[in-house]
Amino acid sequence: MLSLFFSLLFFASPCASPLLILTLPYTNFRFAFPVSFIIQLFFYKHNLQPIHISESPLHEGRFFNSFLKKMEGSSPVKSESRLKHRPLTPFRFLRGLICLVVFLSTAFMCLVYFTPVAVVGLRLFSIRCSRKTVSFIFGLWLALWPSLFEKINKTKVVFSGDSIPMKERVLLIANHRTEVDWMYLWDLALRKGRLGCIKYILKSSLMKLPIFGWGFHILEFIAVERKWEIDEQILHQKLSTLKDPHDPLWLAIFPEGTDYTEKKSKDGKKFAAEAGLPVLTNVLLPKTKGFHACLEVLRGSLDAVYDVTIAYKNHCPSFLDNVFGVDPSEVHLHIRRIPAEEIPASETKAASWLINTFQIKDQLLSDFKIQGHFPNQLNEKEISTFKSLLSFTVIVFFTSLFTYLTFFSLFWFKLYVGLSCAYLALATRFNYQLMPLSDYVHALYNRKKQKSE
Repeated sequence: MLSLFFSLLFFASPCASPLLILTLPYTNFRFAFPVSFIIQLFFYKHNLQPIHISESPLHEGRFFNSFLKKMEGSSPVKSESRLKHRPLTPFRFLRGLICLVVFLSTAFMCLVYFTPVAVVGLRLFSIRCSRKTVSFIFGLWLALWPSLFEKINKTKVVFSGDSIPMKERVLLIANHRTEVDWMYLWDLALRKGRLGCIKYILKSSLMKLPIFGWGFHILEFIAVERKWEIDEQILHQKLSTLKDPHDPLWLAIFPEGTDYTEKKSKDGKKFAAEAGLPVLTNVLLPKTKGFHACLEVLRGSLDAVYDVTIAYKNHCPSFLDNVFGVDPSEVHLHIRRIPAEEIPASETKAASWLINTFQIKDQLLSDFKIQGHFPNQLNEKEISTFKSLLSFTVIVFFTSLFTYLTFFSLFWFKLYVGLSCAYLALATRFNYQLMPLSDYVHALYNRKKQKSE
């Protein structure tokens, strides 16, 4: 409700704008990414001086802090004393705003109309059939993002390292440079036929994002608290549902547990030195328990582990940089393919393997700073303009149709949307996934059998 409230205020007349400022101190922004985005656009729109960071409760959100720092300068083009790759012109601002509105509206309509069929109806009979349908439908929507990056923003995506085959079942580990690293993995997944099958292990607070949180739940992303005593059971339970070797899967994890900052790096170096562990400069020391849990549960069904190292030119982008197309100029992804059977099974040896892998990443990133590229560049094809336009056309067509049905057709469509929203909100809030009817019947039979005994 707060996100909607601030959205309405943003698009209202300037007379309503002071109310937005007055309400800021009473709002918890810890989990309010969409709200912070609206506020950022608000400052752009009205050319106001931002609230001082030390005097505002918004200091909890580093995403918003970085924006405030950008706005303190004389020009919105600058960030951390370095020029962005492209200036934020009125055209880019308007184009980015339109893209964001299109992405959010299409995501909402696809979720509320397809979820009852693909996630509720089909899943009651076959989980595999449901997953294939969800993968196909939402794969079309996810394809809009690589199209934005590469076709509209003209960001060059450069691949290097091992050439990987199509359609493998893999565990993917990556370094975490910025808040949008995970989005660029879609560019790789799209080229390998796995865009709709990629799942992430992410912090639970992201599930509270309006619309996006629903999508994360439908795509079966695994939400964790980043406390092992809580996450161990969650991981094993969720991973056990992904063991079927016939189900396509790319499971992506960021073992560092958070995105890279100089302060975190400094603290990590101090801890590593005290613990006798390798001191890393360009990455954080990885957390090993979650990685081992993934291997332990999925090992028998995985083809390989992809070790992906991500680097940016000329600046690590924020979400807004991506939306408005001001950064980055290039994204470099270096991939190492390691067959699953080559990774040690024991927790101690797997932990050592992961730490050694991050030492390799650290060296790769050091060399990247000097040379400007990773070794062994690959000649991956550019994404098809025709397929990008086709995906866009299909998604926009269905969104237009669903919008018409919702607002200008029978009452029953409004009821359908309302019930769908209720299901999505409750299922996401309580992290609940339906099981096939046969499983419920079997569980009921076993319960009655136990009572009779």
